[in-house]
Amino acid sequence: MSTTGIELKTRRRALAEAVELVSSMRFAIALLVMLAIAAIIGTIMQQNKAEPDYINQFGPFWFEIFRKLGLYAVYSAWWFLLILAILIVSTSLCIARNAPKMLRDMRSWRENVREESLRNFHHKTEWTADGSAVALASQTAQRLGNAGYRVKMVDKPNGVLVAAKKGAANKFGYIFAHSAIVIILLGGLLDSDLPIRFQQWFMGKTPYMGAGLISAIPPQHRLGLGNPSYRGNTMIPEGQNSSTAILQQANGVLIQELPFTIHLNKFIVDFYSTGMPKLFASEVTIRDHETGKTFPASIKVNQPLIYRGVAVYQSGIEDGGSKLKLTGYPMSGASDKAFNIEGEVGNATELKHGDDPYTVEWSGFRAFNVENTKEGQGQDVRDVKKGESLEAQLARTLSQHTGSAAKNANNKDLKNVGPSVQYKLRDKTGQAREFMNYMQPVTLEGAEVYLAGVRSNPGDPFSFLRIPADDQHGVREWMRLRAALADPALREEAARRYAERAMPQAKEDATLARQLQESAAKTLAIFAGEGSNGKGGGYLAVSQFLERIPPAEQEKAANVFMKMLNGAMWELWQAAHARAGEAPVEPTEAHGRFLQLATNALSDSFFYGAPVYLSLEDFTEVKASVLQVTRSPGKKVVYLGCLLLVLGIFSMFYIRERRIWVWVKEQGGDAHAIMAMSTQRKTLDFEREFDDLKTRLPQSAQIGVS
Repeated sequence: MSTTGIELKTRRRALAEAVELVSSMRFAIALLVMLAIAAIIGTIMQQNKAEPDYINQFGPFWFEIFRKLGLYAVYSAWWFLLILAILIVSTSLCIARNAPKMLRDMRSWRENVREESLRNFHHKTEWTADGSAVALASQTAQRLGNAGYRVKMVDKPNGVLVAAKKGAANKFGYIFAHSAIVIILLGGLLDSDLPIRFQQWFMGKTPYMGAGLISAIPPQHRLGLGNPSYRGNTMIPEGQNSSTAILQQANGVLIQELPFTIHLNKFIVDFYSTGMPKLFASEVTIRDHETGKTFPASIKVNQPLIYRGVAVYQSGIEDGGSKLKLTGYPMSGASDKAFNIEGEVGNATELKHGDDPYTVEWSGFRAFNVENTKEGQGQDVRDVKKGESLEAQLARTLSQHTGSAAKNANNKDLKNVGPSVQYKLRDKTGQAREFMNYMQPVTLEGAEVYLAGVRSNPGDPFSFLRIPADDQHGVREWMRLRAALADPALREEAARRYAERAMPQAKEDATLARQLQESAAKTLAIFAGEGSNGKGGGYLAVSQFLERIPPAEQEKAANVFMKMLNGAMWELWQAAHARAGEAPVEPTEAHGRFLQLATNALSDSFFYGAPVYLSLEDFTEVKASVLQVTRSPGKKVVYLGCLLLVLGIFSMFYIRERRIWVWVKEQGGDAHAIMAMSTQRKTLDFEREFDDLKTRLPQSAQIGVS
């Protein structure tokens, strides 16, 4: 043989071995395991979020590693699609190799069997009957046909062979099941991001990373009507329309053109008595771009609109640009003068506070907020643990005191606490903190408080400052007390009032009266943060002051300090009323409780970190419906694959192939028959069927069973 022939033979052998490996069961199982692991990752890790969200979640190092592995879009990663393609090829080769042999075997009667081989079957029987071999063979064939078998008689040199088979469709189970895998995978590829990736790879489409009007986005960031598969969202305010969907990508968005325009006539939302939503529905009008046809439709949760191959699902609700009216209060300085400010969700408002310019970015408004308001949650900032420093105690209790009002979300004590506004306050350097303020007071631990939330990072939960509501159910009295605490003159007046009330007899001793007044003024100054070198005031400043006292005297000094602080704060409140020309505050239990909560809130306010507090006064809500728009041509393909899979599994498990051979020959003037029976799976039903046939086929003839 020539060298060329040897090389050709070697290549053919290598190709045959490669095909055998790729089409083998162990290779397919390995691929399925890899797909299962990828699916687990795709389920645990939220897919197709913005890159900054992943950076905040994993950090720069792991973000880059996970990005290179494609874990942020597992189902459209190149390696995932490659595994799917290889699995399709592997399963297809497996079908191509085995299906023809199975089909030939289904058609085959296996009539080449020999008499000697039948005697080697485990399930066999023999009998002798009067008459000719042909008559016995015809009788046997008829009885097998009555039993549901397909029968064929074959003449042999020394007898007649009756071949019968039943349940040959069992082989279709293998073919259907493997074909179903291929069809389901093809349907999955059709509904994947592969068509979009193809357009990005070969047609110059790129994600858009800027901002502005959708209509102004260039064509290279837009996908046409011919895009076969996509899944995106569109947000439509009431009274407006949309003919595009936004497809979120890892580094931007793509704009998908729709074959119709959706006009939102009205968004309907209904609530349970607890304030939890129970119905979202969008009343829309659809206008077909091609025909100009218009028709009304209602889109509800689990009741999508399907038109021209595009399914529109009700996904959620957002703010569509609600108009807001608020009252602003200074959170620093000795002024408590309020001012009015207006805004619109999605826009920004310039804010001037002192000499510093700020920008208020209105990011959200909610007319309903369902929170857990169970009494007894949280701790007072003065609760302590033994063994902790005062600073650690106050820092710990402060975090509890300013915790989210939505803790214990699984608790059934849920109530609608009314509207809230969310905004970012950005300074001239570009730094911003996010705030969320509730419009109405919430009853917590038996007291009405206004919740003012703050957070520095978008991924963090809000911490809430609790401002106690005054007699008019507002924040005016607390703001007045805050401004008074920041006013040195009012603190001196409050200290003088406190000294006169605490020790009336000190009037005769000017030195003692002056010392008591100075102590009260110093107490208020420490609490106000005077001389704290920018470290703030409140209970944290108090703890730092007390730590300079010898440990043996700290507890006694703390008790004296707190009593003096409470008394001086009461007088500070009275002095603020007097300066405003208003009547003194009556010394009632309710006012005492208010002052206690107000003092706690003043301490917490040093951590609030905002120059102003914005209180929502009025609003005009504009709701927007969030709709998910999908085109999934592979869905019907997957349904077909699932149908084939069910049929295949049913065929493999519930259809049993049985074959029977009966060799009939002349023997001593009589007809002698040898029957053998086989099946792929030996079951109790098969044993019973064999016992029944070996009894029925011979009938009254002599039977010999081996």
